[in-house]
Amino acid sequence: MTALPPLSRDELERYARHIVMREVGGPGQAKLKAAKVLVVGAGGLGAPLLLYLAAAGVGTIGIVDDDDVALSNLQRQVIFGTGDVGASKAERARDALARLNPHVKVEVHNERLNAGNALPLIGSYDIVADGSDNFETRYLVSDTCYAAKKPLVTAALGVFDASLTTIRAHERRGDGVPNPTYRCLFPEPPPPGTVPACSEAGILGALPGILGSMMALEVIREIVGFGEGLVGRLLMIDARSMRFETLDYSWDKDNPLSGNYAAVTASSGE
Repeated sequence: MTALPPLSRDELERYARHIVMREVGGPGQAKLKAAKVLVVGAGGLGAPLLLYLAAAGVGTIGIVDDDDVALSNLQRQVIFGTGDVGASKAERARDALARLNPHVKVEVHNERLNAGNALPLIGSYDIVADGSDNFETRYLVSDTCYAAKKPLVTAALGVFDASLTTIRAHERRGDGVPNPTYRCLFPEPPPPGTVPACSEAGILGALPGILGSMMALEVIREIVGFGEGLVGRLLMIDARSMRFETLDYSWDKDNPLSGNYAAVTASSGE
């Protein structure tokens, strides 16, 4: 077993509110320091997610995003300021994390995730958090995490609704049944054009802040190992009524990724 890294005097003070918690403590904080987390997307979900992962002391954070900051992003992407408009999201997010916590190493991948780079990128991290805003990337990430045997925290936003779950499809439950994949929930992406983009339908600005923070909480919980996570459970949020519900789901033997007649490969994404 690899020895956990020691915490410096400054880190002990910085993370004191974690360390006094029974569920985290010094060993849990050391696990956070040793962890490598890949965040896909530095947008509405990625902004609070990245900030809270860095604040929590995750040792290495990778950021995958090839987009630049637009003025219309600032209504919800709180990691950026007006002076960042036109600059690389991944690079400006790295700068923000460096200001927040100099103990965190940030790796910038200023590129779009695709079938050619997904496996080597995802394979070099311990856990992946997907805050992407399109179905193509979402399915590519979940399929590749299955192939690379990496846990995945994945979330999606609507105008007033949101969902969050954790995927550990490369593992099995205690009774030997495989854990569900993302495709056990949604076997295939919806037809193009059936779900309007954020630019067309809009989005309530504070909602990504709620969900991105919850993604960070789930990533931290997965790393430290406490509580009941969201494997096999889909958390759904309705911001109109401030209603939170959880849907249980399980492995589908007919799912196209890990089912009895699997037809999807990580390299294709489809």
